[in-house]
Parts: sequence; structure tokens; C-alpha cells
Amino acid sequence: MFALDPLAALVFLPGAALIGLYISWTDLSGMRIPNGSVLALAGLFVVLGPLVLPLDIYGYRLLHLVVMLLFGMAATAAGAMGAGDSKFIAAAAPYVALPDSLFLMILFSGCLLAAVATHRLAKHSFLRRLAPDWQSWSRGREFPMGTALSTTLTLYLLLAAIG
Repeated sequence: MFALDPLAALVFLPGAALIGLYISWTDLSGMRIPNGSVLALAGLFVVLGPLVLPLDIYGYRLLHLVVMLLFGMAATAAGAMGAGDSKFIAAAAPYVALPDSLFLMILFSGCLLAAVATHRLAKHSFLRRLAPDWQSWSRGREFPMGTALSTTLTLYLLLAAIG
């Protein structure tokens, strides 16, 4: 069903999920995605990719990072998204097989809707008292997109791993 090899997805999944959790936390609490976490995500692919992907595919996937970084820089300059979100998308791009792109966009749409709804409900419930100092509660229309982005990558790798 997926173009991403299940073994590769399984190898990438634990590290990407842990980094994704950290990115979600920092974006929710401080409305920022630290450079170190994005570099860790990209570095994970650089280190593990040649172990689980043919070298021609590995090289092609690294090109995904460059293309999406350029796209993200343009989107950030146009005010369409934050710089952290752009960096995350670039770092996550090598994990995604190009034929799975449409599925990934659909998955992201669902994750984004769920993240926005959950964040807004928590913001106006007793759950807000568990983390009263999170910046994401009071940033108006701004939304911590790192949560939806990291959830999308984690679910994609999980679904690809189980086939």
C-alpha cells in the first residue's frame, strides 16, 4: 500500500516519534520549534537512511529536504507559515516516499483538524490549568503547527511500518 518500505518505516519510527513528541511540547509551550530538534530529525535520516534504503533512493530523498527547505523559506518569507514549521517540513521530507505524498496531505489535513480542535477545547477547559504558562494558549489566531506536523510524520511511519 505504501511506497515506503515497512522495514525502513519501522527503523525510522522510534526516533522520529520521540523527536516529534519533543517538538510538540516545545511548540505548545513556547510557540517555537528548536533548531536542534529539527537537526536531530534530519540527522536521524542521514544516519539511518543508508542502512535501510538503497543508495539511489536515499540520495533522492535527501533532495526532498533541499526542495522543501527552499519551498519553506519562500512560504515563511510570504508569511504563510513560521520558520520552525518550514524547517520541520524540510527535515521530515526525506522520510516520505514521493508516491505517498497525496496520502500524506490527506493525513496532515486530518491531523491538523484534530490538533486545532483538541487545542481549542483544552484551552477553554480545566486542562489549561495543567499548563497555565503555555504560550500557545494566548497567541490569538497563531497555532502551534509542530503538533500536527509531528503527529502526521509519526502516523505515516507507523502506518507504513504495519503495511
